[in-house]
Amino acid sequence: MVFYKKPFIGLFLLTTFLLAGFGLPKTIQKKVDKEIEKVFEVDYYATKFIEVPNELNANLPAKISDSNLFAIFQGEKKLGYAFVDKALSKTASFDYLVVFDTDLKVVHSKVLVYREDYGGEIGSKRWLRQFLGKTGKDRVNHKTNIDAIAGATISVQSMTKSMDDLLQTIGILQENKIL
Repeated sequence: MVFYKKPFIGLFLLTTFLLAGFGLPKTIQKKVDKEIEKVFEVDYYATKFIEVPNELNANLPAKISDSNLFAIFQGEKKLGYAFVDKALSKTASFDYLVVFDTDLKVVHSKVLVYREDYGGEIGSKRWLRQFLGKTGKDRVNHKTNIDAIAGATISVQSMTKSMDDLLQTIGILQENKIL
């Protein structure tokens, strides 16, 4: 399924209708749109959700739903991929976005909504920069190759584990020729 953003009012309304039915919450979708437009320097784009067979999805470290992993297009040109999910913090969860280029290398990551009083430093560009360039062949671990943040131990561990699960999932999807 392809969703278009901003080129025509009719397509915009279609997107709004479809996303309201099963996609991301409106506030999260707005933040995702803003980040994708910024990363790829575009005013409009289309998305196509990646479908993963249930048998494969059941064994993936990061679960793929009908709205959290999608390819990004401008016209016929594929720009990259994006993944949106939640990770646990101490008492709540936070929403995050990871953007990949067409070679499935991380080109951007962003904490979209952080719901705790402490630990929000994981949303800093400086800390998130550690994930840039990572691929499905890379592993990340808060004990070995990702910096800690004082006062954000649980969030650092959670985001790092989520990123590692996502990278492993991307590798598996590549091996299975889904990406």
